Parts: sequence; structure tokens; C-alpha cells
Amino acid sequence: MRFIVVAILGCCALALAFPEHKISNKQFLERQRDILRLFKHVNQPSYYKDHVEIAQNFHIHDHYDHYTKPEVARHYHQIYEYGLLPRGEVFSVFYEEHLQQAIALYKLFYYAKDYDTFYKTAVWARQHVNEGLFLYSFSVAIVHREDTYGIVLPPIYEIYPHYFYNNEVIQEAYRYKQQYYNQEHGYTINANYSGFYLNLHPEQSLAYFTEDVGVNSFYYYYNIYYPHWLGGEDFDYHHDRRGEQYYYVYQQILARYYLERLSNDFGEIPFFNYEVPFENGYYPSLQYPNGLPFPVRPNHAHLYEYFYNYGQKYGNNKYAYSYTFVQDYERRIRDAIDRGYVFSHDGQKINLYSEDGINVLGNLIESNPDSPDRHFYGALHVYARHLLGYSYQPLDKYHVAPSALQHYETSLRDPAFYQFYKRIVLYFQKYKSYLPSYTEQDLYFQGVEVKRVEFDRLLTYFDHFYTDISNVVYVTPQEYDSEKIQVRVRQYRLNHKPFTYRIHVSSDKDQQAVVRVYLGPKYDEYGRYINISHNRLNFVEVDHFKYQLKSGENVIERNSHQNYFYQNDRTSYRQLYKQVLGALNGNGEFNVNANEAYFGFPRRFLLPKGNYGGQEFQFFVIVSPYVPYKYHQEGYDASKYYYPRVGSGAHHIDNYAFGYPFDRPIHYDQIFHNVPNAHFYTTKIYHRHADDINASTSAHQ
Repeated sequence: MRFIVVAILGCCALALAFPEHKISNKQFLERQRDILRLFKHVNQPSYYKDHVEIAQNFHIHDHYDHYTKPEVARHYHQIYEYGLLPRGEVFSVFYEEHLQQAIALYKLFYYAKDYDTFYKTAVWARQHVNEGLFLYSFSVAIVHREDTYGIVLPPIYEIYPHYFYNNEVIQEAYRYKQQYYNQEHGYTINANYSGFYLNLHPEQSLAYFTEDVGVNSFYYYYNIYYPHWLGGEDFDYHHDRRGEQYYYVYQQILARYYLERLSNDFGEIPFFNYEVPFENGYYPSLQYPNGLPFPVRPNHAHLYEYFYNYGQKYGNNKYAYSYTFVQDYERRIRDAIDRGYVFSHDGQKINLYSEDGINVLGNLIESNPDSPDRHFYGALHVYARHLLGYSYQPLDKYHVAPSALQHYETSLRDPAFYQFYKRIVLYFQKYKSYLPSYTEQDLYFQGVEVKRVEFDRLLTYFDHFYTDISNVVYVTPQEYDSEKIQVRVRQYRLNHKPFTYRIHVSSDKDQQAVVRVYLGPKYDEYGRYINISHNRLNFVEVDHFKYQLKSGENVIERNSHQNYFYQNDRTSYRQLYKQVLGALNGNGEFNVNANEAYFGFPRRFLLPKGNYGGQEFQFFVIVSPYVPYKYHQEGYDASKYYYPRVGSGAHHIDNYAFGYPFDRPIHYDQIFHNVPNAHFYTTKIYHRHADDINASTSAHQ
């Protein structure tokens, strides 16, 4: 899964470019400590004495000159005086009023002249601003400010457990806190997925993937680094090929989801029609911190405005008309693709079939600030989330009940997410269908041949994963700065046994190459062979790296831990904090690597589950000439970044299209089998119980 968007994606080149980085700088460590403290028990005020003092004595209106754009601070103070989303209410970035407040707060953070002003502003906001709004804007600011580059964000599933664990887990944590008040006890709760109590649809058996805390936190962090509302004059994403990246992230998410569907005998992701009742219901089993349950969508839900809003308030609430907006925006996007051009907001004609065309289309569909015309082409995904999520129309802008689709933390839990973004990906494919297919000459790398490929036996299993959710309970001022309260969750998650693979390549000379490795299905759910021309969008990028070929025979050996666009399980908040304090006191080190300080798809989901008897999949390996990334300046040195910096293009390894060579339609399958620098390798993925794997390992030692 190259997935991670460039980021994810990007990481493509990370293989050796972004190694583990040891932090010894005292100033950085102090900032890391300060920022971590602001994430603690975010659903209640901070009781740290220095926080209380700063929040009482720091006033924005007295420090306008401490911001590079004083007008940003004046604006925020003004709207704060008018009245903002109250503390304790549910925040969602998919409500316009909430989003505008989040953007205003982000700008207040981002345009602080120095770290001291940024920190004091954050402490003030931590005490006075809505909890969810603060958490979101603060996180976005951290990853975009120069002086917080490298700061590690704690796992969002530990900071906001309500969005990742079912009601019964949260209630059990509350019960424990009440029973063992003021006692030094640790407690572990066994967590299930949503189908444990109520199963609305057979596809809920995929909950181990769709509700996985790592998979959902990946999507959350991607949208922290690349918010749909940020860009234009406020932040330059041009070097990241943002529009094309937007397409590729979702295409890869869908491909990875499809592989998991096959492992459970489900077929293609269903395609829905707005005029037909939506088949898949969804019961989230989640509740908000204020006790409000997440809305439920029944099976065969009607999406017409009449049914969708029946008995509810229309008024001037624009989300009540989501059905109409979605239909309008999709029609305009289709027309633009077919015509081959779009119009900017000032009437200029922009060619979609130029070198930068897919970026234009991606920005347009995401409706980000770099879109040619955000008003005309519209925020399709925003209204679709309201419509498909089946959230109720609020009585006012501050008393909302957003659905799972209206939070990045929970979007991937709902099967409607995959069905909607399948429509989006198909629009991009409609665009790609007008581009010429790759010829055999396009794919050919003269003098290079992939002789054979070897993989270790591929095994998956479920193992226990422990999460500290102590932040979910409310503590007294006396308990706030102690470690007495510890609540953990134990949950089964998919994993795989580490493996190594080798690519045998011959080259007629010394030359630089780039290697891509994809994993895809070979047969559908009925055991029928799928032609590559019909199957190309189901391949997931599992590795991508630059390699120096030597003249003669080369054996490229890689293992499952070298693909840096996948991420190991995040270090817990408690461990992070202890590491920082230890490093500050000279009792240890604080290590930052590309995976920890950036974001990526969970490594444990590198492989689909497979089955007991072994399910056949195929790897596709292609070795191509190295083409430097066009936005890397002469003399560019990736090693100066100890993890990819958003907006820099540092995570790109080459200048090929994302998903190359599967990014364009394939008319002749044989071309991909003919080129000597490419190779298909069929293998099986076996699923076992963890105890069976441990017993087998012990027997061979």
C-alpha cells in the first residue's frame, strides 16, 4: 500500500533515506514534553499548575503583535467574543460552522511568531475552546509549523478512545474508575468489534479490518497532514502533487479493502445508486464523550430527500439538501472529464489533459483551496458523507449528531465509505480512459531482466494488541499528574509473520533503477481467473525503492520491515512521555523514525488474511529506469529530512505517475508478461492461529 499517500505513498523512497533519528537537543525534547502534556485527558480541563496560570494570564487581544498576521489574531478574538462551539459539544469538521472555527484556530496557532507564543496560545485554547476542535486544529498546526517539525503525535486512539472502541468498553472503563477510585490498580478490558452485539449485514465480518485502530488512525493522520481545507496561499502542497496523491490514496485503500473481502469470500465492492435504497446498514456501537450515541443507518436506507429528512427540520440547513447537491456536483465532474477542460472561478479555461491535469482534477474533486472553482464543482465528499451517514438534521449548528462518516477517526468503519469512494475512483478512471495505454516500449528497460522472484512462506494470524485508554476516564486534580489510573484494552488484530523476498535481476551495465512491488488477487471469489486488464485497480503497492544495479547478476533482498510507507504500531502516550523525561534527565534516548513522526498504513496489515488452506495471490515486480522527481532541486539531499516533511516533496522517489504502470487502462494483457524487466509471481497466503505458529517455530529451534 503505497498507500499512504504519498505520504503514505510517499514514503516510497523512504527505504534508506529516513532512518531512525536520535534526538538529544534539549530544546526539542522540552517542546515534545510540553506538547504531549497538552494531549492528556483532553476531554477535561488541564490541571497542571503552569497550564492553569498561563490560561488565566494570557490574553490574545494583548498580543496581536506576536502573530505574523495580526489580523488573524484579531479575527479569532472577535469570533470568540461572539461565541463559539461550547465545550462538551460534538465537533465535526464536516459541518461548515465547526470547520470555519477550526480553521480560524489553526491560523492562530500557525501564525504565532515564535514557539513561546504558539505554546501559550495552545495552553489558552486547551482550557477555553471545545475539546474536539482544539485537538484537531492543534494537531494540524503541529505538523505544519517549522518549529514543531519532528514532534511525535501520540496515538489518536489513546487520546480519543470513544472514537475507536465500542460502548461496552468505554462503560467498563467508567465502572472500573468508580469502583477502584484512588487505588493503584491497573485494569485490562477485552474489546470486541461492532458485530459482537448486533450484526446488520454479513459484511460486518470484515470489522477486524474496517474497525481496526491502526487502519482508522492512518486515515485520521493522513487528513491531519493533508486537510481538505488547507492549501492555496496558506500552505503550498504543490511539490507533493496533492491532487494526484488524493486519487492514489483512495484507490489504494479500496484495493487493500478488496483483498480483505476476497479473504472472507466477498467479491467486488458494491456499486450503489442514489435512487435505489442503500443496502448496507451500519450500527457503529460508538458513543460520544458527552454520552450521545452515533447515528445508525438501517439496511436499505432511502436517500431521497423526502425519506432522508422525513419528520425532521429542513429550514435553511443546507445539509438537508445533500441529495440534490451530490447529484449536481457529480454531474459537473462527469461533464468536465468528458469535455476535457474546467473553468476557474474567474472564467479561465483549464485543460484537464495537460501534464498537470490529474492534479487539477484531484484538487477539484477534493474541493480543496487549489481547486479551480470550489463553489461550482462543490464539496461532493462533504454532502455525500451527510447523506450516506444518515445523520439527523440538527436543531441548531452546535447541537449536532454526526455519523461515523463525518469523522476521519471513524469513516473507514462504515461500508458506505468504500462504496462512495469507489464512485470517486471510477471518475478518475474515466479520466484515465482518455489517456493512451502504455506500450511495450513504454514499459521496457533496456538491458535489464527480472530473472525470478522468491518469497518466504506467507503466514497471517491474529494476536492481542494492548492500548492504554486511561484518557477516557475523568480524573480529579489530585489524580491528574499521577500514574495511578491505568486502563488498558486488549483486542485481537490481524498480523503476519515477518518475511523476506529476493528479486534476481540481470543488467548489462551499472545503472540506477527504481523497483516497484505490488500485491493483487489472481482469482475472484468464485475461483475464476481475473485478467490483468480487469484487475489492475486491485493491486496494492507493498514496496517501492531506488536501487543501484551493477553490471551482471544482482540479487535484491528485502524484508517486510523495509517498506517505510507502512508503519509499526505507534508508541503509547505513556511510553512516549517516559522516553522524553528520561532523555531530558539523561537516563535514556528519545528516538524518532520516519514511521513514528510521520504516518503510514499499519504494517501488520501488509498482507490480507488469506485462509487456512492457502489463498492464491500474485505479486507483480517491475524494475524501471530511475527518473528524478521533477520538484527535487539540483543537489537535493533527502537525508536532511529525518522524516518526510509535508509540502516538500521529500517523500517522492521518482517522477512516475502514482500506481505506475497500473494507473492507465490495459488493452493487451500480454504486454505485461512480455517485458523482461517485469515479473508476476504467484504465491499463497496462509492463515493460522497464533499458537500454531508459535508451536511450529519452537519445533524448528
